[in-house]
Amino acid sequence: MKLWRLTLVLACLLSMAGVARGADGWKVPAVSKKFPNGLVVVVSEDHSAPTFGLCISYGIGFRLEPEGRTGFAHLFEHMMFEGTPVAPKGTFDRVIEGGGGSNNADTRYDFTEYVDTAPVSELEPVLWLEADRLKSLDFAPEHLENQRKVVEEEVRVNVLNEPYGLFYAIDLPGKAYDRFPNSHNFYGDFKDLDAAKIHDVEAFFKHYYAPNNAVMAVAGDVTPAEVFAKVEKYFGGIEPRPVPPKPDLTEAPQTAERRSTEQDALARVPAIAIGYRMPPRHSHDAVVGALVGELLHNGQASLLYQALVKDKKVAVEVQGGVNFVFGNPFEYDGPTLLASFIIYPPNLKADDVLTAYDAVMSNLVTQGPSPASLARISAKMQSDWYSNMEAPIDRASLLSHATLLDGSPERVNEIPGELARVTPEEVRAFTAKYLTRTNRTIIDRVPAPASGAGSSDKKGAR
Repeated sequence: MKLWRLTLVLACLLSMAGVARGADGWKVPAVSKKFPNGLVVVVSEDHSAPTFGLCISYGIGFRLEPEGRTGFAHLFEHMMFEGTPVAPKGTFDRVIEGGGGSNNADTRYDFTEYVDTAPVSELEPVLWLEADRLKSLDFAPEHLENQRKVVEEEVRVNVLNEPYGLFYAIDLPGKAYDRFPNSHNFYGDFKDLDAAKIHDVEAFFKHYYAPNNAVMAVAGDVTPAEVFAKVEKYFGGIEPRPVPPKPDLTEAPQTAERRSTEQDALARVPAIAIGYRMPPRHSHDAVVGALVGELLHNGQASLLYQALVKDKKVAVEVQGGVNFVFGNPFEYDGPTLLASFIIYPPNLKADDVLTAYDAVMSNLVTQGPSPASLARISAKMQSDWYSNMEAPIDRASLLSHATLLDGSPERVNEIPGELARVTPEEVRAFTAKYLTRTNRTIIDRVPAPASGAGSSDKKGAR
């Protein structure tokens, strides 16, 4: 081995060892408190900069919205910025941005989050604003109509008028699962969005936007006592409300491969999406699966990129992972897929891609990952996890999600150590058990003929 390569290898090993030690050492500080109205608040004290990040997550996401109300979880992400009877539309942004901060929101499968970051001097105004819109919104019909149009335009831009139309995120779960919560279009059907009346919106808000259905996390230049006192001041008087029970998310075991073909009027080259059902999130297998997803998909050194793009030349792009598209492989609370999205040359067929793809899986079963590749991916995932907790706003998000989904903020400190302990044999066993043909769903998305009038779907077995 050349000297420079040996030096590089030793440096990588030392770096990985440092990450592994860190996984058992440094912990994110977190103190939590549950208020009488059910609101849970987590505080992570960090005086490295005079700023704070705040995340309030509500237990309502794509898969939790009721039938006939598809798209409501996402619609409400937008409605929460339409103002309140006390703070009209635009006040929220003016106050936060005027104080040197910023805010945003995001909808996932199992929660909707609202995030704010600002100098610590703005903590009290931000808490007041968040409490104000939790009490009530300005339910004017024109606000609903405005945001309905915004959401529908988002669908047109990201799905209807975009090559591939997020079929690996929308159509794939729709064919992989049978129950409505897991299989419906998370953006929502236009018929449901168009049928919504203002009283439907008010009812949705009262059902899901309640203090007893929320977790707030604040990270940064604060103390727990300070935050808890301010939360009591602004949120303490908000009464809890009845929250609908979660729907049944269980799925019958999959016993046969599901395959279908779709035509795409906008795509110029074909693509394939492959999704494997994953084990329950709270199992150790789920942690192994998260790591396997990165082994297969993370960058140009990944197993699939090397085999399909570099070696066999049956693909031009490979993306994927566990809980692909929405969040990271640890932040979900129901069935999820390890998914691959692969664009391949137009002179090939889907089976050409699948042959090379299955060879990667077979090799992973028979030989397992090399210790070096497993160590590299494990170290990168741990490093990324720690990096995602550096900025106060990102740390607040992770703490809020962990507490909402796992019942404790301590989960953020457990993940690096669990990743560090995954072995090559566990990866091999996981692949043999879960990445099987009978446990997967495949969609082949091909360009529509030039004379085609749109999109059609030849459905496979469900």
